[in-house]
Amino acid sequence: MINKIVVVGAGQAGVQAAQTLRQKGYEGELVMLGNEPQPPYQRPPLSKKFLSGDVEPDALFIRPEAFYEANNIDLKVNAHVESIDLEKKSVTLASGEELSWDKLLLATGTRARDLPLPGAELEGVVTLRSIGDVELIKQLFVPGKKLVVIGGGYIGLEVTAVAKSMGLDVVVLEAQERLLKRVVSPDISSFFHGLHSGNGAELFCGTGVTSIEGADGKVSSVKLADGSEIPSDLVLSAVGAVPNAELAEAAGLDVDDGILVDGAGQTSHEDVYACGDCVRFFSERYGRSIRLESVQNAIDQAKAVAVALTDPDHDHSHDYDPLPWFWSDQHHIKLQIAGLSNGYDEAVLVGDTSSDSFYVAYLEKSKLIAVDSINHPRSHMMARRVIGQEWKDGLLPPA
Repeated sequence: MINKIVVVGAGQAGVQAAQTLRQKGYEGELVMLGNEPQPPYQRPPLSKKFLSGDVEPDALFIRPEAFYEANNIDLKVNAHVESIDLEKKSVTLASGEELSWDKLLLATGTRARDLPLPGAELEGVVTLRSIGDVELIKQLFVPGKKLVVIGGGYIGLEVTAVAKSMGLDVVVLEAQERLLKRVVSPDISSFFHGLHSGNGAELFCGTGVTSIEGADGKVSSVKLADGSEIPSDLVLSAVGAVPNAELAEAAGLDVDDGILVDGAGQTSHEDVYACGDCVRFFSERYGRSIRLESVQNAIDQAKAVAVALTDPDHDHSHDYDPLPWFWSDQHHIKLQIAGLSNGYDEAVLVGDTSSDSFYVAYLEKSKLIAVDSINHPRSHMMARRVIGQEWKDGLLPPA
């Protein structure tokens, strides 16, 4: 019998898991540990409407504080977990407090990847991952200031859009030969390059950075591989995220670019589960192990894990194997992605990239595996239903 579940992590996955546990009838003790001072909040708006000032912090909260009391969830904020003891079935907090558990659920998320450059420690070099990060960046976003964004991925480009709207001079530096190369086709990359340059940002792809230069402990410029320097008052490091798997690894759980779990979210220890951005699992759909960073995955995987935790007869017949989907808002453009395009052998452009509404269908051996939609929600919603089918005219709506 499960009398106590401890959830380490108070983000989207942790909250959803706790909510589903209660909905599925779990009545035992339920403790949620978050390492930030705020109650659980949504992260996607941080680089968009929260950074621009369009929403207040309270609007980010996933659930009102009364929700936790009403559902008998013991939410502890500023609770930093130092270690996990699998033999004793306990976690130890930085405060010295030790909490026992019957089942442990790890929903530790990701953190911003460190920028491996000399000068990364200078004042004015920032990352964007938390409310605290954004509050600092807001203070530094002054019209006319020079911002250099290192990394042409989602976060880097979303912040670029907001910064330009607030009157900053922005330069984007991307090491790859095009923006968003890891996740989109050349057509989509070219579209976003034009979008941001058309809104006044300078973008340099295939550009290496060797160091961040400073004076009196503050950033003053970014030095490139060709020896040139770009003046800067502020540098945003947006070079990706890494899973927070160190606690699991130190405890002896299997880890490989994420905490390894099966389709029910169970780790290499039978009483420890994990879900969300911090995990890697094998997908029958894709025939390989994957790690997903998205709200959809955090919510849906948390639900699946909670079901497994409350069902002693779980037989893996309904293991988690999602069709992933994502989105990004940049200026007036919404990019919606359905599926994973890795391994595509043909990209079909439907519509005109000179317009603000079109999509790209990715095929592998004539089967539809993913769709990137630009201001075209109909194709996105349809794609989520038909991915996996043979491609043919009319499978998706016209542009």
